Amino acid sequence: MKSLSNLKIIIAGFALISLQSCFVAKEYEQPEVVQEERFHTDNIEQDSLNIANVSWREMFTDPVLQEYIEKGLQNNIDIRIALQQIIAAEAYVKQGKAGYLPTLNGDATFTHQELSENSQFGSFFSSVNQYQLSAGLSWEADIWGKIRSQKRAFEASYLQSIAAHQAVKTRLIASIASTYYQLLALDEQIRITQETVKTREKSLDATQALKEAGNLTEVGVKQTEAQYYTAKAILIDLKNEERLLENTLSILLGEAPMQIERTSLDEQQITTELNIGVPVQLLRNRPDVIAAEYELMNAFELTNVARSNFYPSLTLSATGGLQALEAEDLFSVNSLFATVIGGLAQPILNGRRIRTEFEVSQAQQEQARLEFRRAILTASKEVSDALYSYQASTEKIEVKQKEFEAYDLATGYSEELLVNGLANYLEVLTARENALNSSLDLTNARFNQLKAIVELYEALGGGWQ
Repeated sequence: MKSLSNLKIIIAGFALISLQSCFVAKEYEQPEVVQEERFHTDNIEQDSLNIANVSWREMFTDPVLQEYIEKGLQNNIDIRIALQQIIAAEAYVKQGKAGYLPTLNGDATFTHQELSENSQFGSFFSSVNQYQLSAGLSWEADIWGKIRSQKRAFEASYLQSIAAHQAVKTRLIASIASTYYQLLALDEQIRITQETVKTREKSLDATQALKEAGNLTEVGVKQTEAQYYTAKAILIDLKNEERLLENTLSILLGEAPMQIERTSLDEQQITTELNIGVPVQLLRNRPDVIAAEYELMNAFELTNVARSNFYPSLTLSATGGLQALEAEDLFSVNSLFATVIGGLAQPILNGRRIRTEFEVSQAQQEQARLEFRRAILTASKEVSDALYSYQASTEKIEVKQKEFEAYDLATGYSEELLVNGLANYLEVLTARENALNSSLDLTNARFNQLKAIVELYEALGGGWQ
């Protein structure tokens, strides 16, 4: 009989091994979606160098801006929320590592039972008291890789939370830098407009004198006056925008709205060479792409878990403790008891729950794969957009500089001709307005160039290293 029992155990073992050969948790393989992508750029050579590997301290050399970025990384609300998400994900990783360990539960009970006199034992006992101290131990064998896949899913989720934190850092650094540069551009535009207001105030006095001398009509005076107030209105708008931007930057720094100290637009020099690397580097540099792949890994491992539910589970459980009818006998050797159970459970009918969970996990895995693909496509588009914006703004600065110089000369010539009675006053007004607009546009072009560099740095995944 003993040999027959051993034979049954061996047969059961071989049966489990043969079943395991039907299913083993699959290994994750990275989708080949990066190799399909190309950066659509002009005049920028793609090589192994990449500005994303440059520290933000080397990228943005303005000491005031560096101080603001440092403060933002310490105080920004989104950064602190992302850190809490990492802590939560880390707790799940610890849970996943403990999945291989048995579970242990302790139990202490007292039972009092009043027996019916007509029951089996009622004629002997009117009531029964029972005291029990016990512990239960349970362990599931990871035959199909279910526990391992669950552990890997938690690890992928944890790594995704780290990548998400890095993505927040990248966005924050880019937002602080862009907002700071925009403030510097506004400062320059305010300076230009304030000078224009002073100049037009003097022009208004000059036109009054020309009118009194009979060289100009009241129409010319009123047109000059209107231009003066137009410049003052532009100045009001620029100062309002400046205050709103200061508030925006304050919130990015995790501070209440405050006045922002800063340098000047002319002092900004970004000397880092604009190397964009090759497309595959986006996987290593862009944290949002990294996070999307970890999300895919998580969905892949959860699909393994759902698949394993179709197969039988092998569990071992043991219960032991002390049990007695009298409290004083509870800790006696005769009160000891123990039970050991080994079980193999195979799901048969469960209202299609397991099939539904598996199909849902497959759909979610495909969604994660598509989101990963979208992240790659979005990244390549943003790199291309930033490069084109940089090239366009660089060309525009050169054109706008020449335009401004031409309008500035035209304004000077027309005013001189007006004084000598050789020019129409409308020509003077047009030249002044064009000179102001051209000067403001030139400042915008300089800001757009800096903004494009920041966007390229962000698009390539720079800043979080």
